[in-house]
Amino acid sequence: MSDNGQPLIQITELTKVFYTDEIETHALSGVHLMVNKGEYVAMSGPSGCGKSTLLSIIGLLDTPTGGRYMLNNKPVENLDFAERARIRNQEIGFIFQSFNLIGDLTVYENVELPLTYRQRMPSAERKQRVMEALERVGMAHRVRHYPSQLSGGQQQRVAVARALAGKPSILLADEPTGNLDSRNGEAVMELLQNLHREGATICMVTHDPRFAKHAQREVHLFDGKVVAEEELKKLMADVHA
Repeated sequence: MSDNGQPLIQITELTKVFYTDEIETHALSGVHLMVNKGEYVAMSGPSGCGKSTLLSIIGLLDTPTGGRYMLNNKPVENLDFAERARIRNQEIGFIFQSFNLIGDLTVYENVELPLTYRQRMPSAERKQRVMEALERVGMAHRVRHYPSQLSGGQQQRVAVARALAGKPSILLADEPTGNLDSRNGEAVMELLQNLHREGATICMVTHDPRFAKHAQREVHLFDGKVVAEEELKKLMADVHA
């Protein structure tokens, strides 16, 4: 495993406030988080604790209200839309709960699509990357199929291949087993573990403690803050008391 101890993500005092009808919702309240290259981190906690908000900010889909975010030793918290999109395309691979495949594109075209935004990449290299990624997830035999012709588990494998094809610095998985039965969920978890063994850095949001155990390290969130496991258990007990 390629955990060389170099920080890939450094987050300090991160806050996110949503404003709706003059109401302030503090989704993140001073989060500190570090993820090293080659690490597999699971983020868990109750619904509404800020997990998906934090993952959106890590993935440059959203911007924080305050705090610092360093990605590969570069500050990225205040970038404009175009620059965020460029870095996202090159550095970050996304795996979503709902697969987010495009129905009228084939498996091959779905995996190729993010690579088409890289203007200097020759078509031969795109083809090689697409096929390599599909081989890695065991879906190379389905290149001409459409998403509707695949099971949920197969669609999620294609989504993983799409994330891998760009050779990102980090894979971000938001409830990647949420729409799958337990057998397919376990298969996707096994796939992520294999990718981690091959050196991938993975950050996964999950509400399922069984799947969180697959990661090297678990980060617990509660009310927009990172808390220790024992503290989380006590807070949850107080909620249900």
